[in-house]
Amino acid sequence: MGIEIPIAWLTLLLFGSLALLLMLGLPMAFCTGSLATIFLFVFGTPAILNMMPARIFLKGGLASATVLACTVLAAMVGVVGATEVTMGMIALPAMLRRNYDAKLACGSLLAGGTLGILIPPSVMAIVYAVVAQQSLGELLIGSVFPGLLLSGMYIVYITIRCYINPALGPALAPEERVNFREKLRLLRNTIAPIALILLVLGVIFFGIATPVEAAGIGTFGALVVCALNRRLNWINVHEAAIATLKATSMVMWIFFGATMFVGFFIVKGGQTFVADSIIGTGLAPYGILGLMMLILFVLGMFLDWVGILLLTVPIFVPILTKLTFTGVFGIPGVQPDDIPLWYGVIFIVNMQMAFLSPPFGYSLFYLKSVAPPQISMAMIFKAAVPFIGLQAVGNALCIIFPQIILYLPSKFYVGH
Repeated sequence: MGIEIPIAWLTLLLFGSLALLLMLGLPMAFCTGSLATIFLFVFGTPAILNMMPARIFLKGGLASATVLACTVLAAMVGVVGATEVTMGMIALPAMLRRNYDAKLACGSLLAGGTLGILIPPSVMAIVYAVVAQQSLGELLIGSVFPGLLLSGMYIVYITIRCYINPALGPALAPEERVNFREKLRLLRNTIAPIALILLVLGVIFFGIATPVEAAGIGTFGALVVCALNRRLNWINVHEAAIATLKATSMVMWIFFGATMFVGFFIVKGGQTFVADSIIGTGLAPYGILGLMMLILFVLGMFLDWVGILLLTVPIFVPILTKLTFTGVFGIPGVQPDDIPLWYGVIFIVNMQMAFLSPPFGYSLFYLKSVAPPQISMAMIFKAAVPFIGLQAVGNALCIIFPQIILYLPSKFYVGH
């Protein structure tokens, strides 16, 4: 029989221990997993211990979808790290050679790179769909307009700043400009990768294949594209397999630790305690959502997005589904059945901010790893700030105007 302790003290002890271990530099997966196991034995019961196999071994969809999606995304440069590193090596030196403002150049790369977790396909959407029991197809297609919205906002911001101060982004010299025919020739190499992405997304959107089956199609297609570019050899296949194994192992270890951690907390009444505490603030539904966004932003400064998702979604989504979002400023709100989908996209947009927020935003370090020596870490931090603001505005627009997220799913999915 475990030791009985009030849920308020258990919450403080549980999350305080997690914060302490993370500050000591221990990996997220081992922090959550070890704490969950220790707390289960000290404060749990034999019945609670029986939940371990059930929470660790879920159906194989998450592992299969994650490993195959990571392979496809790596091949198509569709994940944040690959995008930041690749474009940082190619575009940043080119902009600096043409006398672009360093902070504007870095900021545009940082913000553009984070779109990889929002615009389909998205590994984050896959993990959220599994954890929240949400349709992946609806989540992916619901992310399209928010992704295009943010992309457009970045472009407008850069354009306005450069029109106000042309020295920030000088126009390309006439002798360096490429004619229309040359542009078409250069675009020819992108046809196969774009076709593959549209194929994978299409079979998911239209219900032709499950995400796991679509990932299999994408993997085969990636091999074909690689062969067409004469890069299909055992070295590249081996490197892709090792990268996939590492990514899958990392996700599954974090998944193991976080699900055990949250599972123990929920069984001990933590979910009810958090819900009562949040609702007890007296905030309106949109105020509660804003509080959750603030919590996610702060967590994003220190934790990996996988850990944040697995720690918060099982607690936040049930709270939100019990609230009524009738809309603000006379704009229609969100139906109860649409709340998990709506929140899922809002969560992903928020996590883009986490990739850019100091002191531990991943994109900041991705870019620094390939930036020229004159680009300091402080300069990259400053470059990210205005784009974090744009992301916050984009997230607010998705909250105020939920149809930005819900319109396409309502058209593609009958009965949505």
